[in-house]
Amino acid sequence: MSNRQYTDITRNGLWSNNVALVQILGLCPLLAVTNTVTNGLGLGLATTLVLVTSSLIVSLIRNIVRPEIRLPAFVMIIASLVTAIELAMNAWFHELFNILGIFIPLIVTNCAILGRAEAFAVKNPPLPAVIDALAMGIGFTAVLVVLGGMREAIGSGTLFANAHLMFGDWASILTITLIEDYRGFLLAILAPGAFIGLGLLIALKNHFEARGRAAEKSQPAPQSAAASSHS
Repeated sequence: MSNRQYTDITRNGLWSNNVALVQILGLCPLLAVTNTVTNGLGLGLATTLVLVTSSLIVSLIRNIVRPEIRLPAFVMIIASLVTAIELAMNAWFHELFNILGIFIPLIVTNCAILGRAEAFAVKNPPLPAVIDALAMGIGFTAVLVVLGGMREAIGSGTLFANAHLMFGDWASILTITLIEDYRGFLLAILAPGAFIGLGLLIALKNHFEARGRAAEKSQPAPQSAAASSHS
C-alpha cells in the first residue's frame, strides 16, 4: 500500500468513519461508563488493545481459516483477548476494574471489533489491518474521553478525577477542580446526559463536515488548459 492509502485508512478511522460518531457502534459501554475522563480512557485503551491485537491475528490467519468457521473463530479470538485483558486489569488496576465492571467483558460483544475483523482485517495484510484497527480504536477512545470530559465537567465540576486509579498515586495531582464547592448536575452523570452529550458530538461533527463541503463548492473551478492558452 502507498502512503496515501495509509493516510486514508487513518483518516477513515479517526474521523470519516469514526466508530462512535458515524458507525454508532459500541454505544452500551460508551454511554454507561463515560461519566469521567479516567473511566472513558480506561475502557477506550482496553478496547483499542483488543481491536489491534484481534485484527493482527485475524490478518495473519486469513488464508488458513475456512469461510464456514470464520465468524466463530473470530469471536473465540476476541473473547480470549478480552479475558486476558480483564484478568490483567483486575490484577494491576483493580479499583478501575471494579468501576468499569461488566463493561470490560462486554467488549467481546462490541460490534466494532468483529466488524473490523470481518470488513478489513480478513481482506488485508497485517500492517494495513493494524493501522486500521489502531485508527478505529483511537477514534473510539477520543470520543469516550471527550464525552467523559463533558459529563464530568458539567456533572461534577472536575476533570481527571480518580486519575490515580490508572496512573498511580502521583496522578492525584492531575485532578482539576473547575468549580469550588460545586453541587453537581445529576443529569449529566446519568444515562440521559450521555445520550445528550453524544448527540451534541455527532451534530458538531456533521456541522464541520457540512461547512467543509460548502467551502469546497464555493471555490471557483480551475480553468482548463485550453481556456488558459486562449486567454
